[in-house]
Amino acid sequence: MTSTPPSADPHGPSDPPGPAGAGRRLPPFGPWRPPFPPWWGGFGRAPAARRIPWPSSLAILVFQQVGTGFAAHNQRADTVAPDVAARVLLTLGPLLLLLRHRYPRTTVFGTSAVTLGYLAAGYPYGPVLVSVVVAGFAALVAGYRYATWGALGVLWCGQLLASHTFYRWLPPQRDGPGAWGTDLFMAVWMVALCTAGELARVRRAERERREREAEAAARRRADEERLRIARELHDVLAHSISVINVQAGVGLALLDSDPAQARTALTTIKSASKEALGEVRQVLATLRASGEGEAPRAPAPGLDRLGELTEQAASAGLRVTTRTEGTPVPLPPGADLAAFRVVQEALTNIVRHSGSRTARVGVRYGADVLELLVDDEGPATGAGPTGGGNGLVGMRERAAAFGGTVEAGQRPDGGFRVRATIPLRSGENRAPLQ
Repeated sequence: MTSTPPSADPHGPSDPPGPAGAGRRLPPFGPWRPPFPPWWGGFGRAPAARRIPWPSSLAILVFQQVGTGFAAHNQRADTVAPDVAARVLLTLGPLLLLLRHRYPRTTVFGTSAVTLGYLAAGYPYGPVLVSVVVAGFAALVAGYRYATWGALGVLWCGQLLASHTFYRWLPPQRDGPGAWGTDLFMAVWMVALCTAGELARVRRAERERREREAEAAARRRADEERLRIARELHDVLAHSISVINVQAGVGLALLDSDPAQARTALTTIKSASKEALGEVRQVLATLRASGEGEAPRAPAPGLDRLGELTEQAASAGLRVTTRTEGTPVPLPPGADLAAFRVVQEALTNIVRHSGSRTARVGVRYGADVLELLVDDEGPATGAGPTGGGNGLVGMRERAAAFGGTVEAGQRPDGGFRVRATIPLRSGENRAPLQ
């Protein structure tokens, strides 16, 4: 027994994606699909089919049936009194309106044909035109302007022919040519209908465009937030785990020969892991509190914690010397965190990949830019643990978020240098650190 592939399913379009409708097909008319003629597909569906609008269609049906009676009373001398055929035509228009959201072109052509047949039969003018108005407006809003103009043009031209050319063979008997005032009135309301429909279509398209832009902006913000959290976790875990890795190797090597030094290594591992857990909790707490208006419980690290960073590097066997040039100025929290993470990642890479056990960190406050330099003597060992190659990428992304740059590469003397620049705020907003 073989199953029909989804692409060959004759029962219509798939359900919207989701748990309830995944993998199923919904036939538009239940398990049986009526044999529509070939031209039906040419009229097509609207881009977004909605529910069947039966309340408004029912209201239009009642209005046409009742209003036509009053119109017939006022036009008794010049028209044919509504009979069973007239009532059928007055019913067909509202019935076609049930399809105006799913098949707007079919509906506007169908209601125009029904209305033309009604007027050609000599029945009184009046509410019969409401079906054409509603169908044409729906088709225009859906974007089918040419179909609407064509259907209204056929209706108007057919009415002209019926009232001015074929009136001798059409009821009522002994009827004269129609009044041009009525034809002009029909042309005016058709133009007004097209204008109103075009305005509604433009407003709808503009609203949909704004909604798409808002959704794209929301997705972009979510992607940026995910990237920020990924960078933060990478920097925290990469640095701490590198320290833990080095100290674990020291502890294993000295466990038998120098228990006191091994105990120091274990103490460093405990301290580094505790700090890493604290920073990870802070990042996750920020993520959990997103959109709830809660501030972080602990301040984000910045260049004021550069001393702690050098102590952690020293515990991993790396001696770091720092120097500061210029007048220190307060940085925005995001830029301060980015500068701290750049230095942290650069030192982590030295611990992982460099044979040098010394490093130099330079911080220079210029007139409008903060410059960071991290140097080591090399050479690269290639023996350290790898972090997936995201360290330099993360540093560049952090600096670029504030209009800065990061350059990393070999020095002429064989060492390695990381140079980062981050623009400072304007001078009138800066003040020397106390």
